[in-house]
Amino acid sequence: MLTRKRIQQGVTLIEAMIALLVISVGLLGIASLQITAMSQNASSLNHSQAVWMAYTMSDRIRANSDQFNTYNGEDTAASTARDCVNFSCSAVDMVEADIADWKTMVENLPNGRGIIGSNADGLLISVMWDDDGSQTDLGCDPTDAADLTCYTLAVAP
Repeated sequence: MLTRKRIQQGVTLIEAMIALLVISVGLLGIASLQITAMSQNASSLNHSQAVWMAYTMSDRIRANSDQFNTYNGEDTAASTARDCVNFSCSAVDMVEADIADWKTMVENLPNGRGIIGSNADGLLISVMWDDDGSQTDLGCDPTDAADLTCYTLAVAP
């Protein structure tokens, strides 16, 4: 009786498909990491800008120290416009010009807003922004359930 050798066929194709599947999963993981890295990079940029904006405002307050308490209660949500670059201004007018310039800076953040409040030691400069794009109600209350990002800087007189 003659026996025929069976030649196995198709195994190479299955191996190639499994290798393709493994490589595809790996590439999807790399793409996911890239997207996460880009998102975190944007978040880091926003945070760095907010820190810079808060310190810029604190420098302006220190430069106009005679009007230190006048800055209390200022909010970039209110509309202000004062040009102290091309026109002479009093120290009180300078407060309005500082807030107008600060408003222009803070508006570069997503849903950005700046508020100057006070505590027992001096002023609190707060810069708030929507870091993940899902929140429009901004505030720095730590008990608030809203997911927003807030940077606060204390300035002593």
